[in-house]
Amino acid sequence: MSAAQGPGVADLVIAHGLVVNATGRRRAHVVVDAGRVTAVVDAAEPVPAARRVIDATGRVVVPGGIDGHCHVAQVTGRWRTLDDYAVTSAAALWGGTTTIMDFGIPRDADETPLEAAANKLALAAEARCDVALHGSVVDWDETVPAQLEELARLGIRSVKMYMTNRGSTMADNDTVLKVMREMVRLDGLTYIHAEHDAMIVDCTQEHADAGAIGIGHLHETRPELAEEASVREVLAMAEYTGAPVYFVHQSTPGAVDLVAEARARGLEAHSETCPHYLVLDDGVYSSRFPEWYACCPPMRSAETVAALRERFADGSIHTVSSDHSCYDLTQKRERTDDIRQMPHGLPGVETRMPVAFTALAEGWDGADAHDGGGLLERFVDLFAAAPARINALPGKGAIAPGFDADLVVFDPSEARTVDGAALHMGTDFSPFHGRSLRGWPQHVVAGGRVVLDDEGFHDPGPVGRVVQRLGYRESLGAALAVPAPAAPVAAAVPEGV
Repeated sequence: MSAAQGPGVADLVIAHGLVVNATGRRRAHVVVDAGRVTAVVDAAEPVPAARRVIDATGRVVVPGGIDGHCHVAQVTGRWRTLDDYAVTSAAALWGGTTTIMDFGIPRDADETPLEAAANKLALAAEARCDVALHGSVVDWDETVPAQLEELARLGIRSVKMYMTNRGSTMADNDTVLKVMREMVRLDGLTYIHAEHDAMIVDCTQEHADAGAIGIGHLHETRPELAEEASVREVLAMAEYTGAPVYFVHQSTPGAVDLVAEARARGLEAHSETCPHYLVLDDGVYSSRFPEWYACCPPMRSAETVAALRERFADGSIHTVSSDHSCYDLTQKRERTDDIRQMPHGLPGVETRMPVAFTALAEGWDGADAHDGGGLLERFVDLFAAAPARINALPGKGAIAPGFDADLVVFDPSEARTVDGAALHMGTDFSPFHGRSLRGWPQHVVAGGRVVLDDEGFHDPGPVGRVVQRLGYRESLGAALAVPAPAAPVAAAVPEGV
């Protein structure tokens, strides 16, 4: 199909694809101009004129993915992830994700929440895809309310707190409660890493005393009960303060069910899970390379994984995020003898789409992705629409006029085998190495630019924008189809920080 020339033609048309949003599907041509979707035209109509036409016949077109949980260039204690924004954002695009959300987590007691966010905003100048940020608070003091106000002014409308990691990133209950109150005042969202610290510390010490503290015992030191007890406690604080709350990386059906029960009572609560909790079980810790799977929470039993996948399919889980943390095997293997000294976290921003799609499709009673069974719509909601909606990201998560031209074309039936060494995340392994997965992107369009096609990856350079988010309740029910332009990275960095 030849590209049209002449004035007035669109930049790009993706023609004859099955266009899928969370709300439905249609066969259509997607018209792109100046970085936005300008029209979605029924496939029975002629293909609109464009400078480039991609024929998506027989394939599916979905919104670009939004990964709501990434750690880029993260410093935790003596460990630093090996990536930067150039690497991670490019890997995200390879994997069909066109917006990543990182965290401004204070690296130590001397860095304030605002300074941590400013540091990430400065680093994000190298991003190849769009970026949004979460703040983070570890210790409360009288300056925190003003810092949270400044973060909100910058469009950073969520704050993460850890209920564990004593002595590093953990926030105590007083801090959590006070931050929740501030987030209600500022129309923000509280992100929570929920694991009960006292249980984990006690259980870990018992294993250390018994000499069972190596990586093969990780799953035994962080029991499911510790996660669920923490979720229950945080939900009580959210109910008390009226704060919307979002639980990252939920790994047990019990934790998900607690959130579902809270929502049934009227609480604004959300469940996120990660691809690794859907396809890996705790048998990996007795495998040849247990260090590939060092993360917190750890992998759970096969029975727990099966039950979690049921919640993934039935709508109880709201988003799927990678929790991308880019360490390499040298770092992982330095202290496999003691999980307390290891860096925890997995590379996953590039593989989020195929792992999540495969996990969902396998649990969908064998339904064909091209039929009307709702598999594709559910996938789009988890992968893009719900992350955009919950995080109030204007112009993201749907294929409709006025939305950003972030698009992914793929064939749901195509399977590829993961080669960890051939991925692009800046590390030397993948926890999914050797697995056959479906749902790999064939074409990726980010901000109207074709960055992945049959000829390979086309690095767009540091064109990523900082997306300034709306307030949590402000965005509920709002039409996000005609958003304000995202801010240039340099303009988003607060002065004097």
